[in-house]
Amino acid sequence: MKRLLSILLLASVLAGCSDQENEKEGSDSFTIGVIPAQTEGEIDQAMDELQDILTDELDQDVEITTFPDYNGVVEAMNYEQIDMAFFGPLTYVIAHEKSGAEAIVTQLIDGEPFYHSYVITHSSNSWTSLENFLERSNERSFAFGDPNSTSGSLIPSIELQDREVFQDQDNHSFRSVTYTGSHDATALAVQNKQVDAGAIDSAIYHQLIESGKIDEEKLKVIWESDKLFQYPWAIGKGTDDETKKKLQEVFLSIENETILNAFGASGFTEARNQDYESIRDAAVKQGLIKE
Repeated sequence: MKRLLSILLLASVLAGCSDQENEKEGSDSFTIGVIPAQTEGEIDQAMDELQDILTDELDQDVEITTFPDYNGVVEAMNYEQIDMAFFGPLTYVIAHEKSGAEAIVTQLIDGEPFYHSYVITHSSNSWTSLENFLERSNERSFAFGDPNSTSGSLIPSIELQDREVFQDQDNHSFRSVTYTGSHDATALAVQNKQVDAGAIDSAIYHQLIESGKIDEEKLKVIWESDKLFQYPWAIGKGTDDETKKKLQEVFLSIENETILNAFGASGFTEARNQDYESIRDAAVKQGLIKE
């Protein structure tokens, strides 16, 4: 999975040219787009192994591409350049609205299909809660992840708006607000004291600790959101029921440690569109989806 391939595919999606659409229609490959939840790690090897498993089980060539940003996967699904996608919850509800994408599978973390948005800070800082941190917000810097991330942007931004310290990147009461682009970049920025606090996916946070990419002793959690339903794997609107059922069966049977570890997962389970209603409500509140 070459980065060049990702860039070329994204360019074709945004162009939306008819000849590219015809090429997709004439292809026998089953194509899957994946969001860049992390900027580094074992995701490439995991996707190679998942690609091999799906190719064998579906008896069809499967091609998996990791995109350079979240929105690229939404647009790829919208322009029918991919058949399936691994979305964040926010990007999924947007894709569902735009193209009829349907969630069918999600990962289990310690046996549960949930995760949280965390706000983390360096362990050397004196504040122990978000309330403490915000007492002198004008002296603090804050980092979100990708603007289209659920736990790295949407949910924490709503929390900070409710606390009347943030509206957008240009209107807030912090010393500075940045978007790092990924969860691991946020964790490293906080650990290295480049920012005072940041928002991150709880599952990825613990995964980064377990893999040794960040030092648990240098970080602490000062806020945790309510439960969020895990990232969905979603199929395109025209996918037939037989393919849908087969995909669910394959994912639910996966025991490959490389694949599971890449997502910090203990397994996979079925998912439905209804599981993401709370995320859709949050997206509507932020004006990302119109009623």
